[in-house]
Amino acid sequence: MTNHSISATKTALPKIAIIGGGLTGLFTATLLERAFNQGQNQQPSRSPHITIFEKSRSVGRLATRYRTNSTTGKNWQWAFGAQFFTAKTAPFQQFIKPWLVTGLLQPWYAQVVTLSPASVTKDENEALLNIEHKEQWNTQQPRYISTPKMTAWGRALADELAHTTIEFQTRVAPLTQYTKHEAGKKTELFDDTGTSLGWFDWVICTAPNAQAVDMMANSGFERQADITKPRMLACYTLMLGWDKEQPLPKALDNQPIAGWDVAYIKDSILDRVFVEHQKPARHELLPSITIHARNDWSEAHVDDDIDTVKAQLLEAAQQLLHWNQSNAPSQIDCHRWRYAATLVDAHDKDNYKVLGALIDRQHRWIVSGDWCAQGNIESCYQMAQEAVAAIVSY
Repeated sequence: MTNHSISATKTALPKIAIIGGGLTGLFTATLLERAFNQGQNQQPSRSPHITIFEKSRSVGRLATRYRTNSTTGKNWQWAFGAQFFTAKTAPFQQFIKPWLVTGLLQPWYAQVVTLSPASVTKDENEALLNIEHKEQWNTQQPRYISTPKMTAWGRALADELAHTTIEFQTRVAPLTQYTKHEAGKKTELFDDTGTSLGWFDWVICTAPNAQAVDMMANSGFERQADITKPRMLACYTLMLGWDKEQPLPKALDNQPIAGWDVAYIKDSILDRVFVEHQKPARHELLPSITIHARNDWSEAHVDDDIDTVKAQLLEAAQQLLHWNQSNAPSQIDCHRWRYAATLVDAHDKDNYKVLGALIDRQHRWIVSGDWCAQGNIESCYQMAQEAVAAIVSY
């Protein structure tokens, strides 16, 4: 793990604000606490003053939605944000080890197929499934999930923060009212009602780039132009569930390829299907699947009426899985992510030139997030590393 530590000769510990309680914000707070504690021999009195301002009521971007069947008491569950993550670099592999030991994080060795919309035969109750085996995710490059739901890791990260305060349902106003503190380079933050949130030595904004543009507008942030360089794409997510007593569509009922977990979709506005109830530690779930629409299609329809979009996605899902009245899903939901994916050159992902954390040392402001790199969860960690390195080396 990268070792950022604070020198014991530094007497003034900074007061740090982190805007956004997603994974980038949580990773940043975690690494900051470790850096300060390593440098001060674990003395609590020498710990940093960190505050995370989160506009929602919970932390972590690994969104999960669930509903309970009142008859059976069992849940449907959908990971409608990030489905999984990888750990390709040694520092991140080291970072996640404690949660792998406890089982909160687990590898997911999914069976992956390609699937095309079903071809209807003369008997409209039958369909020719266009399904082919693609691969099985394996130990050489594991995909990881959080259990028992994807939000569990974010909550665990928050619970383990010893010297960080999280202020929920707090919207930080843009930094246009920046005023130099008479005692030095400090920034006063305000909420959206104009109430002061306090003075801070460092401010780290981890919002999506479109929101970061507004947050830093007219503030004098020296990297302002760079915030708009990455292009973010939207994603619609369709969530479907079946009752315990219902038959499943043939494509989901372990036919013709037994137990597939992930499907890449061809010739459709849909992109991928994830079978939730077959993931590790999900065996108690009712049949639940999450379907992501293609990013390009989602971006083109990002401002459409959500019910209209849901109807279009549902029609595409029915063509893909070919259900009828007896095995149609009983639970249907749809979610829109405006800033879901960072557009990366699909033909040259390994050489994609990332921005990195955007650092303004004069103001002591940092803008970071997964969109500053590859747009994945490991990017959140890498940007947190860069932010912490900038602060401890100041």
